Amino acid sequence: MTQKKPSRQQVYTLLVQIGRKDGDGLPDGATGAALMVYASGVDEAEAVRETVAILKQADTAPLDVTGYGTLAEREAEGHEIADEERDLMQRALDENAVIVAQMTPFFGDELQHDSDTDALH
Repeated sequence: MTQKKPSRQQVYTLLVQIGRKDGDGLPDGATGAALMVYASGVDEAEAVRETVAILKQADTAPLDVTGYGTLAEREAEGHEIADEERDLMQRALDENAVIVAQMTPFFGDELQHDSDTDALH
């Protein structure tokens, strides 16, 4: 009998900036957006690669990715993480998925955002 190996997958919190592209679904007048993403991977590089590939398939134009680490790394840095965020992270792990938790459109040079984005800063 073979034992199932424990998963080496972890969930990483990523902030992805996207530009405009035909069919991207961003609001009229937006110049791009910031996406808060929870992505599973054996390391952060894999999570970033998977996220970028999926966003390209979804007709968006990823420009930049900032990694904020795993749940444990974020907790060690003192980030407050709501139960809703934890649930989405667990779902990303369970489904080996990339989950876009929030989209914040950019208009011109201004960032239109709500308080959820501020939790990472």
